[in-house]
Amino acid sequence: MLLFLVAGLTGWAGTTAAQSNEVKTYVIGTDITFAPFEFQDLNGDFVGIDMDLLNAIAKDQNFKVQVKPLGFNAAVQALESNQVDGVIAGMSITDERKQKFDFSEAYFQSGVVMGVSANNDTVKSYEDLRGQKVAVKTGTEGYTFAESIASKYGFTIVPFDDSSQMYDDVKTGNSIACFEDYPVMAYGVTQNNGLKIVTDKEPGGSYGFAVSKGQNKELLAKFNAGLTNIQASGEYDAILAKYLGEGSSTAALGRWELIQKSLPALIKGMGKTLLYTIVSLFFAFILGLIFGFMKVGQNKFLRGVATVFVDLFRGVPLIVLAFFIYFGIPQALGFTMPLFLAAILTLSLNAGAYVTEIIRGGIQSVDRGQLEAARSLGLPYRKAMIKIVIPQAIRVMIPAFVNQLVITLKDTSILSVIGLVELTQSGKIIIARTFASFDIWLTVAIMYLIVITILTKLSGYLEVKLRRG
Repeated sequence: MLLFLVAGLTGWAGTTAAQSNEVKTYVIGTDITFAPFEFQDLNGDFVGIDMDLLNAIAKDQNFKVQVKPLGFNAAVQALESNQVDGVIAGMSITDERKQKFDFSEAYFQSGVVMGVSANNDTVKSYEDLRGQKVAVKTGTEGYTFAESIASKYGFTIVPFDDSSQMYDDVKTGNSIACFEDYPVMAYGVTQNNGLKIVTDKEPGGSYGFAVSKGQNKELLAKFNAGLTNIQASGEYDAILAKYLGEGSSTAALGRWELIQKSLPALIKGMGKTLLYTIVSLFFAFILGLIFGFMKVGQNKFLRGVATVFVDLFRGVPLIVLAFFIYFGIPQALGFTMPLFLAAILTLSLNAGAYVTEIIRGGIQSVDRGQLEAARSLGLPYRKAMIKIVIPQAIRVMIPAFVNQLVITLKDTSILSVIGLVELTQSGKIIIARTFASFDIWLTVAIMYLIVITILTKLSGYLEVKLRRG
């Protein structure tokens, strides 16, 4: 008996020791369109100053990280709703943000500069901005600085969600200039982003690693301890030199070489686009069948429920629905929602409302006299619907179903705002690294066009086949 007790205690002690030595994994949100702090290389790896620092600190402090590429605004909202444990995204430490988040010790001193098109020789100071439009990235120190001087120098602010879009707006002449954090703008210039810096660096804030207020104190302590250690060892300086030093610039790829190297990531993005489209339409079809039959049924209450469903999910913009499902509901109820589930729910509910109307319209397009004739011959309502009405309605519905498939496929691009990496987001990630907007967006557009053309041709084939049948 004693031997069994000793063995049991030994086993329990071993389990406890194993648990205590278990390497913990933290989910970290970031914005991978913010080179040189975070971006994705040709191999699909997350790199940059922030990513390298995070990995070095994790190694030093013996923990693991799972990086979620969400975009800056989505990453901050994910932290607020406890969808991630922390955020590192070139995030300036401000008094306003300190009300909601706890920050690490500053790991980088930044500042704001103004950039203009490389061939613009007329804008050299803030005075030259009067009456013009200026591009800024939302949530950044550049945005805050632009707001603080906009009335003084008489310019209009045009906000964007990522840096590459902001640069493109300046290069196309829609905005005369942009404000950006100095290291980001300087890195972009070395990578031939088509801009040049025309002002001295304004005194700026410091970047910090953020966690939710009062939460993840252990992670914050580990980050600070690891930061101190890598600064003392010289690894910190080596990381900065890698991206901001004289040898940090890379040779620009040729147009065809760039497209060739980008295709694997874009094809993978298209695969995810098709996956999300097919899965969400499967559930949308189930919802459409349920609510569609409710809308044409004889029960007034069920017709009312179906009408509310359709009006609700057709009336709410898809982007608002995505934010509500992924950020709003988890924050209100205190749980974590997987991105895959949030994306499928959003697309399914939105498409389900339209499929409901497709089914209702298809059923009601069949002459009601046929149903009444079948009932007069003694067929039950359900059998008459299945045998007579629905087969005719399907022929009417098929073009509308394929049209909804095309719409849902394109709607997946909207969900990039919550971090869904599909075809459009894959393109944005590549552009953030290469600044080759024309080449990448043209490739993305052609890929969408090919898939949608195939679906349209398939729709026409099925429609002819059913009519002949």
